[in-house]
Amino acid sequence: MGCTRNTNELRIGAYIPLTGSTASWGKSGKQAIDLAVGEVNAGGGVLGKRIRVMYEDTQSLPEQAKVAVLKLIKQQKVAAVIGEIASSRCLAGAPEAQRHKIPMVSPYCTNPKVTQIGSFIFRVCYIDPFQGEAMAKFAYEQLGVHRAAILRDIKNDYSVGLADFFIKTFTALGGTIIADAAYSEGDIEFRSQLTQLKAANPEAIFVPGYYTEVGLIARQARELGLSIPLLGGDGWDSPKTTEIGGDAVNGGYFSASFAADDPNPLGQEFIRKFREKYGSNPDGTAATSYEAALVLVDAIRRAGSIDGTAIREALAATKDFQGVAGRLSIDANRNAVKRIVIMKIEGGQLKFNSAVEPS
Repeated sequence: MGCTRNTNELRIGAYIPLTGSTASWGKSGKQAIDLAVGEVNAGGGVLGKRIRVMYEDTQSLPEQAKVAVLKLIKQQKVAAVIGEIASSRCLAGAPEAQRHKIPMVSPYCTNPKVTQIGSFIFRVCYIDPFQGEAMAKFAYEQLGVHRAAILRDIKNDYSVGLADFFIKTFTALGGTIIADAAYSEGDIEFRSQLTQLKAANPEAIFVPGYYTEVGLIARQARELGLSIPLLGGDGWDSPKTTEIGGDAVNGGYFSASFAADDPNPLGQEFIRKFREKYGSNPDGTAATSYEAALVLVDAIRRAGSIDGTAIREALAATKDFQGVAGRLSIDANRNAVKRIVIMKIEGGQLKFNSAVEPS
């Protein structure tokens, strides 16, 4: 289960999108994992072994995620797996890790169903009920929005679930959802849906999608004269959002795991090391991928073994791990208990607005 081809080498697998629609997340995730593992190896590795990360590209496709996990387990003989970044791909790959009793740690999959797959599946990010609740409260209580519209990616588990959690809290607070429109990942034309939403006269639109579509949606919304705030989740957390959306995304708010201008000392040290190595600031995917790698290494060290079940038990016992985005513990459902940050886009920059601690 945990054997490797080289007795001095510990293989960890990572299945991430290195190509396709979310490749920028895969790139930053890989950079962060490489940074974390490089630091561990420079310090002598773990259990006397040097870590080697075996990467498999999911091509941003759920069907490829399953193939990637099986290849890592059966061919590369990895002891544990990091991945994926999108919930739909986690839901495709995680069942194989569970079936083979290989611990899996997701950096960024927030859909609650991911860890419900089984006892070997973990995550170091918050889950969508918390994210949806945080954004709904922020919209209602901080922005004074009482009439909101939804524009969701109907084929994306993350987007559909996050929209539902936002609606649940927003309506419980006394808000009204006056329109709920849909698109599909890969679409480039959104004017029909936006015209429909504009006619309903909302005070804000919640768009829980990924950065590629979000940037285009923002541009087309502004072209149609929609000047109200656009709100979103951590699918917005990429430099690509402002690159694609330009000035149209200014004034938007979204929830995230990590803010580059958050004064947390561990976060600032991570940013310094990442910038020194790669010449750019890390995004939220990088921060959670870095944490995923270090949480997994910490569990292997505490397990004192590369046996899958032993690593699983150690992961489940993770408490008060000092991560780059703050303190992190794993709860009884193998989800991370950690804070969330609300970001504002101003002048083409992603800026820290506020933080929400878990209850």
